[in-house]
Amino acid sequence: MSMHGGGAVGRVGPMGGRPGMAFGGRRGGPGMMIKGEKPRDFKGTMVRLERYLSEYKLTILIVIIFAIASTVFTIVGPKILGKATTRLFEGVMGQIAGTGTGIDFEYIGNILLTMVGLYLLAAVFSYIQGWLMSGVSMKITYRFRRDISQKINRMPLKYFDGTNHGEVLSRITNDVDTISQTLNQSLTQIITSVTTLIGVLIMMFSINWLMTLVALGIVPLSLVIIGLVINKSQKYFKQQQDYLGHVNGHVEEMYGGHVVMKAFNGEAKSVAKFDQINNTLYGSAWKSQFLSGMMMPVMTFVGNLGYVAVCILGGWLATRNAITIGDIQAFIQYVRSFTQPITQISNISNVLQQTAASAERVFEFMSEPEEIPETTNPVKLPSVAGQVEFEDVRFGYSPEKIIIKDFSACVMPGQKIAIVGPTGAGKTTMVKLLMRFYDVNSGAILVDGHDIRDFTRADLRHMFAMVLQDTWLFNGTIMENIRYGRASATDAEVISAAKAAHVDHFVRTLPDGYQMVLNEEASNVSQGQMQLLTIARAILADPTILILDEATSSVDTLTEILIQRAMDTLMKNRTSFIIAHRLSTIRDADMILVMRDGDIVEKGTHEELLERKGFYAELYNSQFAVLEVNGKGNGKKAGNGHLPGEKSPAEVKSLSPANTGEASVCLDQAYRALKQGKNSEARDLAMEAMQLAPGLEDPYLILAAVAEDPRASVAYLQKALQVNPASQQARKGLAWAERRVKATLPEKSN
Repeated sequence: MSMHGGGAVGRVGPMGGRPGMAFGGRRGGPGMMIKGEKPRDFKGTMVRLERYLSEYKLTILIVIIFAIASTVFTIVGPKILGKATTRLFEGVMGQIAGTGTGIDFEYIGNILLTMVGLYLLAAVFSYIQGWLMSGVSMKITYRFRRDISQKINRMPLKYFDGTNHGEVLSRITNDVDTISQTLNQSLTQIITSVTTLIGVLIMMFSINWLMTLVALGIVPLSLVIIGLVINKSQKYFKQQQDYLGHVNGHVEEMYGGHVVMKAFNGEAKSVAKFDQINNTLYGSAWKSQFLSGMMMPVMTFVGNLGYVAVCILGGWLATRNAITIGDIQAFIQYVRSFTQPITQISNISNVLQQTAASAERVFEFMSEPEEIPETTNPVKLPSVAGQVEFEDVRFGYSPEKIIIKDFSACVMPGQKIAIVGPTGAGKTTMVKLLMRFYDVNSGAILVDGHDIRDFTRADLRHMFAMVLQDTWLFNGTIMENIRYGRASATDAEVISAAKAAHVDHFVRTLPDGYQMVLNEEASNVSQGQMQLLTIARAILADPTILILDEATSSVDTLTEILIQRAMDTLMKNRTSFIIAHRLSTIRDADMILVMRDGDIVEKGTHEELLERKGFYAELYNSQFAVLEVNGKGNGKKAGNGHLPGEKSPAEVKSLSPANTGEASVCLDQAYRALKQGKNSEARDLAMEAMQLAPGLEDPYLILAAVAEDPRASVAYLQKALQVNPASQQARKGLAWAERRVKATLPEKSN
């Protein structure tokens, strides 16, 4: 199946020469902007995140135990070290007073060895819990991205039609990374901080309850400050994540469509929009980071107040012999350790806000409505004949705007059906409905008598192959890109499909042939070559039903002839739907459905529709009405109303598919004659090609090149432009011929 592409035109001198190929086009996408908002359900988001973690609850339990153990070993250290300080102080004071035996270095040494052992154990436990938690966070990250990827495949096309691609990418990358970092770093820090807070509190009470109450006096003040900062900063963290997605989306959109943006001088508008989004992001990011950044200095100031109070009270108690010097030293360490986890928890609270904002965005995406579930008892056909029936189909991309209105048609197996109409008539929408990219609002589409909703989507889409005007190739070899149509195909089958699509020749001229790797944008092949590769992919798929949506829009006229022959072979015994704007390409269709404003206004063969002189005839004549000249090229109307040698629409019905092949041979010979300066021979061959296959651009280009009268050149080039409005060669040649005509006109007398 193929999606993504551009246009192609045949090329000839300004007025002659061998045709080459020139291709162009790049896609862009719609953008959208969402207003930043507060997290709507902080608690609910964290509960959903907890469910994701429940699968690893045993590992997380071990992490918690090890984190607690590591923290406990660290907490008891100051109390033990305080004993060494007391013994050291007593020894020094005894020496000064002359009553002691001196400093007990053996006792102090044993305490120091105990401390070394405790801290080593704390380090080992900390390393193990960090290693385990890193594994859990990476598994959660992998699971998030896997679930998002699977969710994308289950979501309807409607979501992506209305959502900026950068928004989706931001949720997969930035938001999931934020959650991963929180799990990897902040979760264990929460455990150690809480454990430290509880453990230190116990140790402080064991030393002196009065000093502990003084130290606890700073907690209410700390909680008030934390609450104020959280309330102020939470909305800015959410807004920061939202607008980071907007910036990513705008950059992706502008980068993807930078050729179109530059062509329409959209740089200033693009920069202005980027500045608007970026300024909003800057404002929210600055506020959120400022508010979270001020937490540490404020908490440090509050902690220092408690530190000063404890020192004063401890000194007073020591003078009354109510507490030892070692206990004061240990208590001061505990006060510092007590304020540190409060500060850490306050910082983590900000991280949790950002995590909640990111998780909420991810869960919002995961909660988006999915495609209508598959039927529980799907139809399984042993073989597909290819009969397609539309029964009163009614559809609109939104309920208020109905595009397809009561569409009914019956297509028999093997028929070639053309769908034509002006832009916006609903032609491509019918293809999306056939493939169940969208479901009908009412009515039904049947394949072999079964509603397509009774098939699984995979089985239904296996019946089809699509070649769209917009081509899609992925980063991989040419062989892999063609094989995408049927993964089980052998190399020989891939090459056979390439030959049928007339792609084999140019592939073999590439440096690595079929093993050449296409880059991500497939910009190392031309747009027309991309189209040929997608046609080869569809041929390889060997479908029962074929959909061609302007499939030859990106190839030159000669290549179109070759592809048309391949398509004629491909469409034999297959139901084919052809969407075309160039009506000359669908003259031999078994049935032409003419759409206008979502309704089928006419139905019949090419000849029948022309005879009715209705809307189809109006469309057809608007493409083929030309400036008519006589055989001498003097600018007068020809008696038959057509250019010399041109068939009338009524005469076209006698053509066979072989005519296009013979016309191709004639054109090859005509170009060779033109290059050799044999203008008369080139003219005759071009006239013969025009007789064999009307509606081709190249005969008119050749006739314009050899015409002696510039007015005849103008007429032929205008005809070439009507056959192929995108032809740059015809446009350049027409400008040149019109200058010649102007130069030959007599000047007006004064």
